[in-house]
Amino acid sequence: MSNHLLLTGCTGLLGQYLLRDLLLEGVSLAVVIRSRKEESAAERLEQVVSYWESELCRSLPRPICLEGDISVAGLGLSASDRSWAGRNCSSVLHNAASLAFVGSDRAREPWLSNLTGSANVLDLCEAVGIGEMHYISTAYVCGMRTGLIREDEFERGQSFRNDYEHCKFEAEKLVRSSRFLDHVTVYRPAIIIGDSNTGYTTTYHGLYAYLYFCWLLTQLQARDADGRVQADIRLNLTGDEYRNLVPVDWVSAVTAHIYLHPELHGRTYQLTPLQPVTARELCTALTHSFNLYGPVFVGPDALPDCGLNDHEKMFYEFVAQYQPYWKEEPRFDSANTRSAAPHLACPQIDPACLARLIDFAVRDQWGKRRKKRKRVANQNSELNASQIS
Repeated sequence: MSNHLLLTGCTGLLGQYLLRDLLLEGVSLAVVIRSRKEESAAERLEQVVSYWESELCRSLPRPICLEGDISVAGLGLSASDRSWAGRNCSSVLHNAASLAFVGSDRAREPWLSNLTGSANVLDLCEAVGIGEMHYISTAYVCGMRTGLIREDEFERGQSFRNDYEHCKFEAEKLVRSSRFLDHVTVYRPAIIIGDSNTGYTTTYHGLYAYLYFCWLLTQLQARDADGRVQADIRLNLTGDEYRNLVPVDWVSAVTAHIYLHPELHGRTYQLTPLQPVTARELCTALTHSFNLYGPVFVGPDALPDCGLNDHEKMFYEFVAQYQPYWKEEPRFDSANTRSAAPHLACPQIDPACLARLIDFAVRDQWGKRRKKRKRVANQNSELNASQIS
């Protein structure tokens, strides 16, 4: 029996980094990937591996590609692929997830991927004899609790801001209650943003809604004689509220390190910053990067229900789904993480790091440029195939 790690979600942002870091460490990988109308599972995997090869200027081994879908019973794997997984995979790193905040019912996203998908992964593991689970949860399974959230805490009667938090809580509960598993290791990252060194990202949620709004203002409004754009926005914050942002490269590095050291398995790790960034620091960095002026902090109770100006109406509508997070976030204990990976300190989200995130997002056209490149690559693949035949 060979010793492969079965990885889900390798085409998502964190999954791409996990695939890179684990391959660089010599881990034998098998990946479950869903095909799309315009791309096969193998083509999607090749895009990810080829990207890293071009970035690293070195070749990488190819994982075993298992075409499947976590939202389908048995992950939609063929009988031969299920048999192969049972013979060759000793552990699973379940990372695939939907980032949608709200679902109309539990048969749709985010419940379909995050809860039903996790149940399907567990069912496959039990059916083929995989007894070790590494599960990517979220720090926000704590829901609307406040104060210090410890790694050994889970069910505390908490309520949730949205379906995303709730279904990730239910999924972690399901993983923890699975009696057939020999070892369960849970990773709870905070809000994942792009690469701390390059700014690279493939998803534009959370923080990026605020970045995009600032950029959009610069496109819609003329600059003054000094090259600045006015943004008359009263922010219903004090400015001292903090945000638990963590770069994807750090989350992946810590996860890969823990996976590679079996003595660290069987615990819960909160991958959260020691020094969260404040709302004021974020605002300062954004206004500087986009050359904006005008935003002011007026406190949580100073904004009237009516009488918002045009900029404020546009802003608060734009970021409405994230407003439940505007109040003070909890503090996350990360003692297990710091003990397991003392050499991997979470990078500080300082103005220079934020500038790199912004620069990449603008150059990537907020994801549109990458989609164009994919379409061109697919057309070229079809052309080459027709030429060969």
